[in-house]
Amino acid sequence: MEFTESYKQTGPCSFSPNARFIAVAVDYRLVIRDTLSFKVVQLFSCLDKISYIEWALDSEYILCGLYKRPMIQAWSLTQPEWTCKIDEGPAGIAYARWSPDSRHILTTTDFQLRLTVWSLVNTACVHVQWPKHASRGVSFTQDGKFAAICTRRDCKDYINLLSCHAWEIMGTFAVDTVDLADIEWSPDDSAIVIWDSPLEYKVLIYSPDGRCLFKYQAYESGLGVKSVSWSPCGQFLAVGSYDQMLRVLNHLTWKTFAEFMHPNTVRGPCYAAVFKEVDEPLQLDMSELCLSDDFSQGNDDSPEEPFRVRYEVMEAPINLPFQKPPAEKPNPKQGIGILSWSNDSQYICTRNDSMPTVLWIWDIRHLEVAAILVQKDPIRAAAWDPTCTRLVLCTGSTHLYMWTPSGAYCVHVPQPQFTITDLKWNSDGSCLFLKDKESFCCAAVPSLPESSEYSSDD
Repeated sequence: MEFTESYKQTGPCSFSPNARFIAVAVDYRLVIRDTLSFKVVQLFSCLDKISYIEWALDSEYILCGLYKRPMIQAWSLTQPEWTCKIDEGPAGIAYARWSPDSRHILTTTDFQLRLTVWSLVNTACVHVQWPKHASRGVSFTQDGKFAAICTRRDCKDYINLLSCHAWEIMGTFAVDTVDLADIEWSPDDSAIVIWDSPLEYKVLIYSPDGRCLFKYQAYESGLGVKSVSWSPCGQFLAVGSYDQMLRVLNHLTWKTFAEFMHPNTVRGPCYAAVFKEVDEPLQLDMSELCLSDDFSQGNDDSPEEPFRVRYEVMEAPINLPFQKPPAEKPNPKQGIGILSWSNDSQYICTRNDSMPTVLWIWDIRHLEVAAILVQKDPIRAAAWDPTCTRLVLCTGSTHLYMWTPSGAYCVHVPQPQFTITDLKWNSDGSCLFLKDKESFCCAAVPSLPESSEYSSDD
């Protein structure tokens, strides 16, 4: 892997959908860099510190959320002189997003008073009253023709279907939820999944015409759904719950065909590989060392750590690090907090929040655990390569961790004192974004060969 030098950042960063650019917020400035040369191609100055950025789907426009003001500013890469500013006045702006046609911006006011669709073509705007959430509760079909927007009135949740061409309401129907948490179209646009708040375990599948196709409730009298995700192929729906279980539903009968537990003890026989991150002291040959002036003054090129990090394959039985959440505190750190599908829908990775240092990788084809990664520090983020079966994760350390069906390995980031707190892939899988507290760098990741054989050494 090849790494770029580190660059300053003070906020959100995002790859463009066409993978050609990366946008970085530096205080009130928006810096656009080329992902090949990393030269600055555009520099925009906003009126306040940037809190949020989002690219339009065509990669021509980009919006910046200045939520302290509150205000939205949009910019064009092809027409740098073009500007757009959206201000809702006293109502404020809690969140903003692009429509699929890249020519409309949807904003939600504070206290969810209304959602407004702003046109960049003719300055027209359309209002939807009482949206349920600011950043959640809005989902677009894959073809970009329709939008489903959650609203709440008279103590009841509703789904509003809007045409993204004329932004007219095509239909509205009530849903059987107590406190709707979020909504998401299926990848084939044939169904809409809706799930309730953690206080009520309820997953509902609706057709676009408002018919309830299936109601799923795994248990009662306990905290319910924590994470939901469609598989990229659209055939599976994964539901992570507070009971520390992952359940997978099929798209034909909407019945559960797999339930995966996350026990804190792995007993034999275990056919999955268990990789544990360990520190291995460096074996230094002291015979040819001699003192010099450079040594007395200090050598900046010397390694920061007297050891290297690698994975060690463990054998069952294995006790995994487990943290029991305190019963008297709200929002307990337990349940499936990370849930992500591989690009081919064969694997899914999960993190049980009561075991924050353990990442589970499940094989959906064989309905079994494929691998378990045990880290030294809590897992901050995990992301699948969009082009192949490769998983990358970070833990706030100076190392990057990767898993493929051939094995797991650790990569040291050569930047001095660079700790990875977040990571993202660009859309073609050629570049990996690594974020530190006040800087970032990118890594050029080589493509996987057909039969890859990796060692677990650094």
